[in-house]
Amino acid sequence: MELYSASTTCQASPTNMPANLQAAPVTSQVSPWLSHLMYLLGRHFVLPLFFGHIKITGQENIPKSGPVILAPTHRARWDSLVLPYATGRCVTGRDLRFMVTISECQGLQGWVVRRMGGFPVDPQHPAITTLRHAVDLLVDRQMLVIYPEGGIYRDGQVHPLKPGIARLALSAELSHPGLGVKVLPVGINYSQPHPNWGTDVSIHIGEPIQVTDYMNGSVKRDAKRLTADLANMLQQLSHRESQIASHAFAEIPHS
Repeated sequence: MELYSASTTCQASPTNMPANLQAAPVTSQVSPWLSHLMYLLGRHFVLPLFFGHIKITGQENIPKSGPVILAPTHRARWDSLVLPYATGRCVTGRDLRFMVTISECQGLQGWVVRRMGGFPVDPQHPAITTLRHAVDLLVDRQMLVIYPEGGIYRDGQVHPLKPGIARLALSAELSHPGLGVKVLPVGINYSQPHPNWGTDVSIHIGEPIQVTDYMNGSVKRDAKRLTADLANMLQQLSHRESQIASHAFAEIPHS
């Protein structure tokens, strides 16, 4: 599942968007029975049987409550399956919500994605209603996943981040003072650029960034500083990912 990373195009004025994108409502939900089934299958069968070893560090850094934007590196489509089992319901009792490209919300896959907390955005014509829904999820103190690099990069390097996460976080905090939005950096890496059976995976979770620490009056400058600090933290987590070569792994818990 490919997740969309908000970028500067998301700041476009509604008057520059097609009328249907301006008016189309954006909703999302988490189906209790489907999410329970998917977590069960993934945690006990799919992930343990597909991957060789899974190492997870820093779970103590995951906020147990309040609005959170998870900002992981993007290395493979598996990221969107690995991330929930490292940071979601089995760890915190909280489901993850996903901002996904509109192409991922078609057909049977789209039916599943929408019921697992995903909601679509058109990268070419992002509707203001999508961004409002993302803010609404943060106001509702949910955990929202957006990949700050945008696309998938398999070279193990942290690529320039899009400013959308910082602007979205600041917008939510400015519109609802005291909300307490946090941005959580997560480094994901695989022992092979294209994960296949037996590939090892590591997930390193950094310390959360408190968005209110970056509110100094200029949203543009504040967003730039927050984005730079997030990039530095992801870079540090990326260096830790190189430890995957040591094969000092712990199996993902099965309980």
